[in-house]
Amino acid sequence: MAFSQQSAVTLNLVATLFLLGLIKFSIIECRRLESTGSDVTYTAINCRKHTAFLTDFGGKGDGKTSNTLVFRSAVQNLSQFANDGGAQLVVPPGKWLTGSFNLTSHFTLYLQFGAVILASQDEGEYPLIEPLPSYGRGRDGPGGRFSSLIGGSHLTDVVVTGGNGTIDGQGSLWWKKFHKKQLKNTRPHLIELMYSKQIQISNLTMIDSPSWFVHPVYSSDIIMQDLTILAPVDSPNTDGINPDSCKNVKIQDVFIVSGDDCVAVKSGWDEYGIKFGMPTEEMIIRRLTCISPDSAVIALGSEMSGGIKNLRAEDIRAINSESAVRIKTAPGRGAYVKNIFVDGMNLKTMKYVFWTTGSYGQHPDPGYDPKAFPRVDRINYRNVVAEDVKMAGNMGGIEGDPFTGFCLSNVTIGLAEKSKKLQWNCTDISGVSSGVTPAPCELLKDKESMECEYPSDKLPIDTVELMTCSSKTYASQE
Repeated sequence: MAFSQQSAVTLNLVATLFLLGLIKFSIIECRRLESTGSDVTYTAINCRKHTAFLTDFGGKGDGKTSNTLVFRSAVQNLSQFANDGGAQLVVPPGKWLTGSFNLTSHFTLYLQFGAVILASQDEGEYPLIEPLPSYGRGRDGPGGRFSSLIGGSHLTDVVVTGGNGTIDGQGSLWWKKFHKKQLKNTRPHLIELMYSKQIQISNLTMIDSPSWFVHPVYSSDIIMQDLTILAPVDSPNTDGINPDSCKNVKIQDVFIVSGDDCVAVKSGWDEYGIKFGMPTEEMIIRRLTCISPDSAVIALGSEMSGGIKNLRAEDIRAINSESAVRIKTAPGRGAYVKNIFVDGMNLKTMKYVFWTTGSYGQHPDPGYDPKAFPRVDRINYRNVVAEDVKMAGNMGGIEGDPFTGFCLSNVTIGLAEKSKKLQWNCTDISGVSSGVTPAPCELLKDKESMECEYPSDKLPIDTVELMTCSSKTYASQE
């Protein structure tokens, strides 16, 4: 993890210089003007009228004392200001050990530089909740789910941000239990917001989640940006960001090192996802950098039974990752993956560039319908540069249910010294290509001087203007 630690140190040094002079007491106000002097500024979907510090509620940042009840009490107390300009809970420098707690509406959780929210490793600190209705069971097993470290449901206007503070999931104990099959219930996520709207998660470092890091589900109008997400590359299921049955989503300026997919777009699992019927749609991923030797930079699925559509990805970078954009599905999933547009990928040391799987498997129970075939159509990739690649494309659909409408243009793939002899393996797919090196399979018909489409209009989430919030610092009067 030397690379990850070095990245975190670099980010922390920048934040230190930015926040130099910050001490105990702050008055935080909301304004649209740029601040000057000793003010600290940050951007948010909304600023807050009221502010409190975790220490106001008896919090102890010694890394040993449990602050679970303190966080819960603080949020409950500040919820009274939801209709009076909202409230902000500031987590000051220190190590704040806690189990699961929920947020409230019109609320900001702000982690100052040097603040670490340290996840408890005590299972008893995470209440059990029901499986997601679009999944029918937990992902780790048929039982329930441990609550996420930071959660909330049916909320409006929620911000989790900071001066590059840290959320440490302390996942190693959970990973060991998972490998030893000692868990009857699904591991907690680091942040999970359900049935919510107007969400911002930004300017944080997150490390070592027990399972998925950030999981918005059944939610809309979501901005996730300026995040560093780090986990050992052999840690199980530590996906970085998993938008799940969500609408109007932006992921931007994010660096992820993961033991699983860096970004995994989902929408429910087999018959449960089909019944729930909520797609993930209207989504942009921009300036994502990923390291994931055993998984995808961006995965579409495999749980996609509510559908995935109208997704854009641009300026994507990967180093030492298994694949770039991977479509994962199977008979039984149903629904669709369609209208996917990718413009600009720079990849180095990859197993595959293009990987499409129609036989992923993994079903929640025997009750799925094997005749529920997914539809995959209109998948566009353009302006791709890759080097040190073992195989250009491994693209398989489903027999009797071919994946259609692929378009590849302006793609240059440099092969690894020990690359595979067969560079393109294509079955049950169809599409077109132009300016692709090495030359693709015959199922991707060559059309000279063609450029794949990439939409020029803006998605609604890209039109959201963030406000500038400022915090003016003063010396303590002690």
